[in-house]
Amino acid sequence: MALPPQLKAVQHHLRTAQEHEQRDPVVAYYCRLYAMQTGMKLDSKSPECRKFLVKLMDQLETMKKELSNNESITQEIVGHAHIENYALKMFLYADNEDRSGRFHKNMIKSFYTASLLIDVLTVFGELSDENIQHRKYARWKATYIHNCLKNGETPQSGPIGMEGEIDGDEGFSAPGPPCPQPRSFTHTPDQAPAGAAASNHNIQISPGAHAPANTPAELPSSAGDVRLTPEDFTRAQKYCKYAGSALQYEDVTTAIQNLQKALKLLTSGKE
Repeated sequence: MALPPQLKAVQHHLRTAQEHEQRDPVVAYYCRLYAMQTGMKLDSKSPECRKFLVKLMDQLETMKKELSNNESITQEIVGHAHIENYALKMFLYADNEDRSGRFHKNMIKSFYTASLLIDVLTVFGELSDENIQHRKYARWKATYIHNCLKNGETPQSGPIGMEGEIDGDEGFSAPGPPCPQPRSFTHTPDQAPAGAAASNHNIQISPGAHAPANTPAELPSSAGDVRLTPEDFTRAQKYCKYAGSALQYEDVTTAIQNLQKALKLLTSGKE
């Protein structure tokens, strides 16, 4: 059944559900649940939308029965962790490709899919500030790199200043911001955690806040008289969290890199 124009905003989420039908049914289920809940808010009165949403509800009920033994479906906290970890996995892959200067369609799609899955997290409640920043950065990066490649230009790797806003229903295939001349990015050890400093037109993402950058080969042997700020402890906790998420997907390299970054921060007070 064709998607009514009034529900265009969820077309990419439904496409993601279809792509994960066999690969990860839990992802497919929650993408459809998000599309149904959002669709009800967009238009639940017109005949075509009502017919489409009723069919989607029936599909969700069928999936829920088929997955009745899956804790990610029966327990919200497990489902939330499943979707969040999957989104992080997609983000880390795309971000590592970006930082390595490997620009291609799969990494663009991974950035954008990560942003869609963070949308899906709203079925469990409000997004954390961190996830809001992840979503904005991922969606912007997808559009930025797509437009650069389309225009025959070389994108800038890694975190850069973001220009403009990207609507949630555009996607990287829709008209987005042009490929800008990236501004230089600066980061200081006492800078607030990622997501703390943001404005509508200039958002800066701290290196390593979303995925590992290059980790120094040598680390200080002892902390000595280093004094750590509350922000340092917060960043160290985030690195450990990313390491734990990476291990869930047996990504040893990413886990080691994040643990090394946490260790360096705790022993030197610097990143």
